[in-house]
Amino acid sequence: MTEGKIMDKRVILEVKNLRKNFGPPAGGFTAIDNISFSLKEGEILGFLGPNGAGKSTTIYCILGLIVPDEGNIRIFGKDISKDRSEIFKEVNYASADFNLPWNLTIWENLLVYAKLYEVPEAKKRITELLQLFEMIDFRNTATRDLSTGLRARANLCKALLNKPRLLLLDEPMVSMDPDVVDKGINLLKQIQKEEKITILYTSHNMWEIEEIANNVIFLNHGKIVASGTPLELTQSVLKLEGDEPNLRDVFIHLSRSKYES
Repeated sequence: MTEGKIMDKRVILEVKNLRKNFGPPAGGFTAIDNISFSLKEGEILGFLGPNGAGKSTTIYCILGLIVPDEGNIRIFGKDISKDRSEIFKEVNYASADFNLPWNLTIWENLLVYAKLYEVPEAKKRITELLQLFEMIDFRNTATRDLSTGLRARANLCKALLNKPRLLLLDEPMVSMDPDVVDKGINLLKQIQKEEKITILYTSHNMWEIEEIANNVIFLNHGKIVASGTPLELTQSVLKLEGDEPNLRDVFIHLSRSKYES
């Protein structure tokens, strides 16, 4: 299903037969169990599942932070095990678990990352993003002195600095209040369209996914158990014929199904 909506675009991310185990064979567990999927240029994929389903582990494998036991990952048609440095000039990431260095101001942090990503006209780009995310008044504030919601916004500014072709977002707005989440989603959609970004997006807020994702993959126990557009999943999983997505109930149904099988 993830490949059916944008057939005329090239593949940006391709994950094939990915598997990752942790711990010894007798007492360990399989975090990712032979999953395959792809994202085409300009697609926004909602990557869903309960805690422990394998979402973050998959993202860490895509980022090259964890080495999978089996399988292959290609970004922009290149193997990350061979061309990681070149690939990651055009990739970026934001997560609820990621923090910018606390002793630096927001401006200093973004300037450091802009240098690392070799961002042209770095100060102009930083100013543009801070204004978009209503952070300009906090540019000289140290990260440690920001609220969790403001830190999350700063992380999104960092993630968009290099105008990435592929953006990985792992619960990027979990600390924001509903009004800011609404603004953030609309901003992301605007920037994604203007800059033609391909996005892999995880969240436990199903409204976020309904608002932003073209397609959805649902993981449970490391396996892909369902995929499709938000509406297709609502209709197929919940056996409904309406024209409004309801990923909340889809999430609950698929998360609990392991106990009912």
